[in-house]
Amino acid sequence: MNIKSATFLQSNTKVSKLPNCDKPEYAFIGRSNVGKSSLINMLTNKRQLAKTSSTPGKTITINHFIINNEWYLVDLPGYGFAQRSKKDRESWKIMLDDYIKNRKNLISMFVLVDSRIEPQKIDLEFISHLGELQMPFGIIFTKIDKINNTTLEKNLEVYKTRLAEEWEELPPIFITSSEKEIGRDEVLNYIESLNQYDYGL
Repeated sequence: MNIKSATFLQSNTKVSKLPNCDKPEYAFIGRSNVGKSSLINMLTNKRQLAKTSSTPGKTITINHFIINNEWYLVDLPGYGFAQRSKKDRESWKIMLDDYIKNRKNLISMFVLVDSRIEPQKIDLEFISHLGELQMPFGIIFTKIDKINNTTLEKNLEVYKTRLAEEWEELPPIFITSSEKEIGRDEVLNYIESLNQYDYGL
């Protein structure tokens, strides 16, 4: 897929005020500081499209971008913000569930996971929650440039084995590096393949 244009549309906390459900939509989510904003900027080839921060939990709104005037890319709030209040975390969870359940043009979500570390309980719980909501998703392993290939293969195998304990079929898996632009074509081509279907939007 060739990205000709990528434009920020809006930030919101209310699903009722999001853009019209007239185009396929793909949402990106992960734990705070997993490299979500950097990945979005790499995918769209715009370094400042999504704001990056060294402060975990900065993204607290649903951020919409329109790509090639054909589909929406959504930057969702990260989960597991240890420095945020329990009340804030609960309100964001309600907002996310509302978004996932009611956004009829949401075709798939991408859960970002740090490739350098072992499967985290919070990631596995979120993935299971997507299954409960019957929400299609893929897993994007980030920061693969920070580890060697042997460690990467080992970590991926551990993750796949852990997922296989609960899932009969594994979701699409992508390995990426925002710094080295690894995995860009694979993710974008997957989205392009999904865009070919008629969703009646």
